[in-house]
Amino acid sequence: MLALGTSAPAFSLPDAVSGKTITLDTIARSKGLLVMFLCPHCPYVKHVQAGLAKMLKEYDRSGLAMVAISSNDAAQYPEDGPDGLRAQAAELGFAFPYCYDETQAVAKAYRAACTPDFFLFDAGRKLAYRGQMDGSRPKNDTPVTGSDLRAAIDAVLAGRAASAEQRPSIGCNIKWKPGNDPGY
Repeated sequence: MLALGTSAPAFSLPDAVSGKTITLDTIARSKGLLVMFLCPHCPYVKHVQAGLAKMLKEYDRSGLAMVAISSNDAAQYPEDGPDGLRAQAAELGFAFPYCYDETQAVAKAYRAACTPDFFLFDAGRKLAYRGQMDGSRPKNDTPVTGSDLRAAIDAVLAGRAASAEQRPSIGCNIKWKPGNDPGY
């Protein structure tokens, strides 16, 4: 996993919704930055997406910048390409960029392993949290609350360190293009 305290890796990706190029520098400086690796087809993402969308709307005016990225191979999973991202963003009311990482270089730079995977950076763009949204999974009875991610976001927005106890995300592995799997 990307080490806590690591600077946010730079990127330049097309936003599937607006068509604009999104870079780390074009995202407004803020109290925090949430980078999410998502995709439309993953059952783990489908399980949490409504709760995630609702939770993120609560942070619209909080000073938290957000960006979602899909890095899956769209040749193998066409719904994870730009058209699918636009449809998912419209369905869920995402008010932040949803970018497509066609080369998968950004997923590698962030050491993203699965969908969903969350990376929260503080105001200095240093990694403060990387891990799960909460303990809910498609086949357990734990409700989707966003408790782990919410606690980290609240700490960062208050200028405090997120808890050192962080659980890795669990979900579908990134669908790497042939020969592109980083093996981590």
